[in-house]
Amino acid sequence: MKFIVETSARHIHVTDKTLAILFGEGHTLTNKKDLSQPGQFACEEKVQLVGPKGSLNVSILGPTRPADQVELSFTDARTLGLKAVPVRESGDVAGTPGIKLVGPCGEVDITEGVMIAKRHIHMTPADAEAMGLKDKDVVSVKVESDGRTTIFCDTVVRVSPKFALAMHIDTDECNAVAAFGTVYGEIV
Repeated sequence: MKFIVETSARHIHVTDKTLAILFGEGHTLTNKKDLSQPGQFACEEKVQLVGPKGSLNVSILGPTRPADQVELSFTDARTLGLKAVPVRESGDVAGTPGIKLVGPCGEVDITEGVMIAKRHIHMTPADAEAMGLKDKDVVSVKVESDGRTTIFCDTVVRVSPKFALAMHIDTDECNAVAAFGTVYGEIV
């Protein structure tokens, strides 16, 4: 079974509290574009990440979350001057580095939440059953492209009835496999 492979560029998830500090009390996120995962959206709002060596502007993804989380590529981490940024599954922020967030109305120094997102496949329980998989399984995925076909090992399966079938890789991984435009993967 083939599935779409999407590139997840650098972004941030924020709490209601952080959103209020960065954009003002009572501010709500503005949906710019719905994402492939139901209920998730890219926002008009952007924040600046300020690291020891540099800064980057990043989009917020909505809706707000219970914890602040910054998802980068290794290249982004180097640009910011961050060292020892771990590869983690979304939501696993304990023990990750922090960073300064700057918005139009204020700044927040988060003490943890910066990570390189572990590549993963979102799927429904029906998708998982059809493929003989379960939540947290780790698989290898072949992604074909013009001259750069690659097998991504260590890909985590994430199963929920709230998901839509899609694999997410970061921009470094996208560039390595030349996964531009519509690209598909399959478990090998």
